[in-house]
Amino acid sequence: MRGARRLAGIALALLCLGQIATAAEPYPTKPVRIIVPFPAGQATDTIARVVAEHLSKALGQQFITENRPGAGGSIGIEAAAKAPPDGYTLTTAPSGPFGINPSLYPKLPYDPIADFAPIINMVLTPQTLVANPASGIRSLDDLVARARAAPGSLDYASLGNGTTSHLTMELLQSVAGVRLSHVPFKGSAEAQLTVLGGDIPLMSDAIPATLGHIRQGKLIGLGIASQERSPFLPDLPTIAEQGYPGFEAVGWIGLAAPARTPEPILDRLNAEIGRILDAPDMRERLAALAFTPVGGTRQAFADFLKAEIAKWGAVVRSSGAKID
Repeated sequence: MRGARRLAGIALALLCLGQIATAAEPYPTKPVRIIVPFPAGQATDTIARVVAEHLSKALGQQFITENRPGAGGSIGIEAAAKAPPDGYTLTTAPSGPFGINPSLYPKLPYDPIADFAPIINMVLTPQTLVANPASGIRSLDDLVARARAAPGSLDYASLGNGTTSHLTMELLQSVAGVRLSHVPFKGSAEAQLTVLGGDIPLMSDAIPATLGHIRQGKLIGLGIASQERSPFLPDLPTIAEQGYPGFEAVGWIGLAAPARTPEPILDRLNAEIGRILDAPDMRERLAALAFTPVGGTRQAFADFLKAEIAKWGAVVRSSGAKID
């Protein structure tokens, strides 16, 4: 009897040790999905795929991107907010859905502060203002002159309502005192096709999406929305230096998890992505894609996010932009 009890005790101890080992098993133990709230092919999707590829190699599990576009990014972000906070659903945290939408939409189905745990800010990417060569618009002055001559008659394409692409043009109208007509699309690829085809003369999009077309002469760069010229387009003047001091619309792409995701998981992802962004080969790859790496702590991204929400809130109020 005593031997049986001893064997039972040993079995129980081994079971407990097995449970402890399982609980202590390092994250991740199964594939992780990264929700991208925009279609494939645009800046957010590109950086998500690059980082997912590196995370898969570094952590030994598949990091899979899942495109869930619509409503200026709100559909995908809402899905991420409602996902279990276990570290196996993450989301890209782009400037549009996280920095702009809280002010632009009167009823947003998520709160970028309360519903998410910021992990890291991955890259920055300024907006560019571009035109189809056949439009006859060769400069920012040309655009403003034509818009003033016929208010509301000049169309511009955007990546969708509430995106950085959209609000950059709203900001331009506000500071230049002009009125343009907004034609939203579902992402960069659709919007660019209409501008490249000449159906719509103008749009704003991030450098990675416009760089090749500008260099090939398929689109004319009218200005870049950063305080300094971009090393990727050194001959393209900033909008600020063309008579609109302080004009800035720099998109950013971070990574976030649902609120209440365990701190050790958040810390591990922050540290690993920070190492990935600092690697020389990754910096070369990002430069080839025209992204500027950021990195930093979780707290730094949280503080930056709050500041961006406040900044874009002021832009929305001054421009009067609203989406029902």
